[in-house]
Amino acid sequence: MSSGDDTAANIAAAEDLVRRAAAAGARLAVLPEKWSYVHGPRLLRGAEPLDGPSLTAARGWARELGMAILAGSIVEGDPADERAHNTSVLIGPGGETLGVYRKLHMFDVDVGGVSYRESAATAAGDAIVTAEVLGLRLGMSVCYDLRFPELYRRLALDGAVVLAVPSAFTAATGRDHWEPLLRARAIENQAFVIAAGQWGTHADGTVSHGRSMIVDPWGVVLAQAGDGPGLAVADLDLGRLEDVRARLPALRHRRPDVYGDPGPS
Repeated sequence: MSSGDDTAANIAAAEDLVRRAAAAGARLAVLPEKWSYVHGPRLLRGAEPLDGPSLTAARGWARELGMAILAGSIVEGDPADERAHNTSVLIGPGGETLGVYRKLHMFDVDVGGVSYRESAATAAGDAIVTAEVLGLRLGMSVCYDLRFPELYRRLALDGAVVLAVPSAFTAATGRDHWEPLLRARAIENQAFVIAAGQWGTHADGTVSHGRSMIVDPWGVVLAQAGDGPGLAVADLDLGRLEDVRARLPALRHRRPDVYGDPGPS
């Protein structure tokens, strides 16, 4: 997606893509970070509760289409608040909430000549979240979290075989880091990675890399969206995952007795 500061227009664009995904046979649709509202300096204007218009719409699509939806992330809160949460919500095929994750790591960096200070308007979460969906355990994360491999190892130890990474990766970092990091998280945790990204220039002038992709447990890119709004669709072969973990049992070869163990959450 290439979301802006018009929530109604963003919801309509997301609905079109979700319906296209369903028509392509998808049982799980993953939307990008801040799919319903992107605007840096005026971020809190787009804040809404978990029962606000964005997630209410997504729950309706899930029920109507009989599919699960990982609703990327929204700006969760109240426009009058000093700070909101960057919150990802996993919705089941019946419209039920399966998991709520609030982004842990704040994007306070200087890249591409732009200073990003996510913490100025966003409060960090404090919990690691996995949830069952369609018979699979899915680990939840958002964008900048991708640079912290210890989070994904915890998700894998908690049983996640699918890692979701809704994102708005900058064009400056995405060009060199997006694909290598996604493939690394898939390879080291022997899990599928589904990463839906924002694309293009937004209303606040920031530019997102796009290139949404789905990666298998061997690190093979199964599908990738091109430049512009669109879809990446792939089948997740659970037999492939079992085969990779059986032939190269790296997760079982870990040495927590030497370097410590984060353990399951």
